[in-house]
Amino acid sequence: MTLGCNQPYFFPYIGSWQLINIVDIYVISDSMQYIKQGYINRNNILINQNRHLFTLEVLGVHRRSLINEVKVGRNARKILKSIFRAYRKAPYFKEVYPLLEEILLHDEKNLAKYVGYSIERVAQYLDIDTKMIYLSDLQRETALKGEDRVIEICKRLNADCYINSIGGQGLYTKENFLKEGIELNFIKTEDIEYRQFNNEFVPNLSIIDIMMFNSKEKIQEMLNRYELI
Repeated sequence: MTLGCNQPYFFPYIGSWQLINIVDIYVISDSMQYIKQGYINRNNILINQNRHLFTLEVLGVHRRSLINEVKVGRNARKILKSIFRAYRKAPYFKEVYPLLEEILLHDEKNLAKYVGYSIERVAQYLDIDTKMIYLSDLQRETALKGEDRVIEICKRLNADCYINSIGGQGLYTKENFLKEGIELNFIKTEDIEYRQFNNEFVPNLSIIDIMMFNSKEKIQEMLNRYELI
């Protein structure tokens, strides 16, 4: 059984969806520490041919707040207006915008569950049927950190293969996983380019941008454009 896990990122780029798509179980790591200026509550879309950062307001953040201890703020409608203005002439706007409206106006106030809901709904739209679990529903009290904690999660779920995003190469060691009977791989996204109106291509934007400019069939092709290292 193949396992992947990551923090609940807000409408992440295509690489995150490739990871979700390739694994049997995806763990949403909601009980990790909330990091300000990260991508848990913000991402980039295309506005006027340029990368534009949008940020979901959050409340109740303290120095040691966990993601699932943070609350969602009140600017979802403002984000929707920005998306509307940016993409109203995009080829798949009519299919995608109602989904984004449903997600952003969802009445969940817990940040982890709110972003988790967005992950689940976009996965459904893309016909990704990976089972998703929240780390807080799985995790017993543990002092383990980093690599040791990931190995423990794999054992608890009987995973014999763990796949991590390419950015984890400096954090996890294949040999340490193999000692526990677990294969470790890293997923590296190929260069993916598509038409954004008639503009020069701006890469690595939110999945929102990809959905606005590409059919579901085309996105499903993109999900398979990766290399396992």
